Amino acid sequence: MDRTKAVAALIVLLALGGCAPSGSTRPIRIGSKNFTEQVILGEIIAQYLERRLHLPVERRLNLGGTLLAHQALRNGEIDLYPEYTGTALAAILKESVTSGPSDVLARVRSAYLRDFQIEWLDPIGIDNGFALVVRGSDARGRKIESLSDAARANDGWILGAGYEFEQRADGLPALNKTYGLRWRGRPKIMDLGLLYKALDQGQVTMIAANATDGLLSKLDLQALRDDKHAFPPYEVAIAVRRDSMLRTPGLREALLGLSGKITNSAMQALNYKADGEHRSVADVAKEFLDTSGLR
Repeated sequence: MDRTKAVAALIVLLALGGCAPSGSTRPIRIGSKNFTEQVILGEIIAQYLERRLHLPVERRLNLGGTLLAHQALRNGEIDLYPEYTGTALAAILKESVTSGPSDVLARVRSAYLRDFQIEWLDPIGIDNGFALVVRGSDARGRKIESLSDAARANDGWILGAGYEFEQRADGLPALNKTYGLRWRGRPKIMDLGLLYKALDQGQVTMIAANATDGLLSKLDLQALRDDKHAFPPYEVAIAVRRDSMLRTPGLREALLGLSGKITNSAMQALNYKADGEHRSVADVAKEFLDTSGLR
């Protein structure tokens, strides 16, 4: 009888041991914000880590805007996500905008590590700044190439923009302070995916887009040069919790393998495949990894 009880106790202990959490098998939780480029980058990171580390990865993509994604990272709901240096500087840290990429990255790195125990790795190669875009026919007809040129237009502009551009200090306030463009009424705020359609249909005459939007390389459009540097650099880097890297051997080294590997033109193509060709983000990410030699 005693032997039977001992065997039963051993079985229970083995079962409990099998259910015990293990740091090595905990999924790496990858987040992203809620627009195409972010979801694509999140999926690229996820597939890359699955290939490189052979560890389980949990995708928490399409979380929402900047503040929601940042809070999820701070709370430990995710381990990492791709973020933009200028966005972090202005929207999260509330610091003054500067135009030097290395200075912005250094300030963001220092503050995030000090205040949040979050590390910023080396940028992955994209600088996705705000791009004020007009129709190509308007640019040619009015001889407009820069935002200073646009500011000299007497009849003004109808602006289409997303919510964040209107509200953030590094968005519309920075544009107005630097250039003083004439606006015909308040900006028309809409989902980012509707901006190009609104411009094409004449609902607006200028849109606040992004430098890596896929349609910029496909349509007759003119992105106006920010000749007075109203906007800071928006280099993309992976922001990752320090405790996550300590918990997962090889994570830092694997993520650094993505540094400098994606250009603006490559990101435009990836965005267009998802938005313009309506391909799945998973397929777009897989094709990129297969053809780029990233393993």
